[in-house]
Amino acid sequence: MTILVTGATGRVGRHVVEQLINRDADVRVLTRDPTRANFPARVDVALGDLLDIDSVRSAFDGVRTLFLLNAVSGDEFTQSIITLNLAREAGIERIVYLSVFGADAAVNVPHFAVKYGAERMLETFGFSATILRPTYFIDNEAMVKDVIVQHGVYPMPIGNKGVAMVDARDIAEVAAIELIRRDAGPDKLPIETINIVGPDTLTGEVIAAIWSEVLGRPIAYGGDDPAGFEQNMGAFMPRWMAYEMRLMAERYVSHGMIPEPGDIDRLTALLGRPLHSYREAVNALATA
Repeated sequence: MTILVTGATGRVGRHVVEQLINRDADVRVLTRDPTRANFPARVDVALGDLLDIDSVRSAFDGVRTLFLLNAVSGDEFTQSIITLNLAREAGIERIVYLSVFGADAAVNVPHFAVKYGAERMLETFGFSATILRPTYFIDNEAMVKDVIVQHGVYPMPIGNKGVAMVDARDIAEVAAIELIRRDAGPDKLPIETINIVGPDTLTGEVIAAIWSEVLGRPIAYGGDDPAGFEQNMGAFMPRWMAYEMRLMAERYVSHGMIPEPGDIDRLTALLGRPLHSYREAVNALATA
């Protein structure tokens, strides 16, 4: 039957669709903007929004398995809970949900707390779900590349605990593997949580050193104070979002995002290849 992918035109979702196509899955995507859904003709495109009840119900018709990705927004929690209620109503039990690393612990960070609320619903209502918990996306570094290159400073307050940044391609491939596994299973499979991490746990100073080596000139680490970071982010995004990013950064500084024992080995075995590294991404950004 059909696998429905939400968030299909974003950084992770687009790769998920590609991976599913490579595995000969029947794929439908739900999008608000069909002009951005530049997928092969075999992909069914459903027009809609996760807050548009009728469009979601229509998109769920004939679907057995759901990839649920909720973008960071002011109504993210409402979107996720409504979507899961509608999935339950439609008899869709097989779900791969994109959460976040440490969702159960960072209770004061909106993006994390929202994800954990959805996780609890998946568990409480007995969905056959894989919960994916990725760390900070390497792909986010594209947002700060110009600051690094033009001003010689790495601006993200990452801290010295360490963050095992992950590539969106790795997240998407794990998601596709789990979607296929759940969709093909004869019965409901037990709920499972997978931490998705990168191969290296990086501090702010180490990240600045990598950029220095790749660019061939000194790049300084901007430090651990998130106040200036919030102010800079607030110049080109909503203030509530900039504040939320500050709260996330405070979490990186205080706790990091450190893989649990066995996380990297599990992912490497699942993918059958090494994980994409931070240095690989920096090389690509520097030459883009």
